[in-house]
Amino acid sequence: MPVFKSWRRRLALRAHRQYLLGRAIRRSRRLSPVADRTAQIRRRDILLFCSFRNEKPRLPFFLDYYRKLGIGHFLVVDNDSDDGGREYTLRQPDCSVWTTRDSYREARFGMDWMNRLLRRHGSGHWCLTVDPDEFLVYPHCDTRPLRALTDWLDASAIRSFSAMLLDMYPKGAIGAQPYAEGANPFDIACWFDPAGYAIRKNGKFGNLWIQGGPRGRVFFPDNPEESPALNKIPLVRWKRSYAYVSSTHMALPRSLNLVYDENGGEKVSGCLLHAKFLSTFIQKSAEELDRGQHYAGSQEYRAYQSGLQDNADLWCPESRRLQDWRQLEELGLISAGNWA
Repeated sequence: MPVFKSWRRRLALRAHRQYLLGRAIRRSRRLSPVADRTAQIRRRDILLFCSFRNEKPRLPFFLDYYRKLGIGHFLVVDNDSDDGGREYTLRQPDCSVWTTRDSYREARFGMDWMNRLLRRHGSGHWCLTVDPDEFLVYPHCDTRPLRALTDWLDASAIRSFSAMLLDMYPKGAIGAQPYAEGANPFDIACWFDPAGYAIRKNGKFGNLWIQGGPRGRVFFPDNPEESPALNKIPLVRWKRSYAYVSSTHMALPRSLNLVYDENGGEKVSGCLLHAKFLSTFIQKSAEELDRGQHYAGSQEYRAYQSGLQDNADLWCPESRRLQDWRQLEELGLISAGNWA
């Protein structure tokens, strides 16, 4: 019976993956290329995939941050921005840009677009899929480029790299310190929760499911199980047959999600510093709640708006000020594993 169940599960997951890939191809027909520079992509380039809407203030720092890490090309989808974000990316010679007016929700919150671009352009490359407010930190990132990490992963026959989403926030009300376009968001949002995270294993997909942090503590105190997931698998050595299932929380085939060691050791992992909670978030939250394009009827954004009306301050006496990746390793939030 266990063998039969395992075989049946593999068939079901394979069928689900084929469904996701087919869906991505169908939904992406409404993507319009406005600057297809993918002919510039070199064989060993690390690629970044991203979708956004009205994120222009974040884009200059975001692009420069990842250029410094070693990203070779950016493949971005603009979802009908009207703040100049699309025009900004069009002026960047290392960006290929697509645009669409289609529903973010009906595109599985943008993942149909990402799966299609990953399938078409990412195969054979290490691909980083992130939002404009997510910034990868990994062991030795202050002295080693991302290429050093991916070369080590290749040499170790590791195909995917996990990074916990670490919510960053200011001390005081979220809107108290204005964020200026192009500025380092962590000059303002420089605090995080060092503990208070719940972790469980997803039996179907095999990934870890992490919740908690300031969003669970402040916006979902009575329903912590409804707080946003913090587990991510953003960096993958992509193949055409791969697909993301739900954001970058999990992928198929299932083996891509086995980014932890169940035998007492630790696998190398990182963090995505999450710079959501800046002054710009107040307007953004109201806009996204009105659009109703997010998961579970925008439940998350309803919680945000309720908290923001109370002039939310995410800081608490246990909050830690961000120092460097070594601090995060000491707290057990990232791991160097065997990568010395």
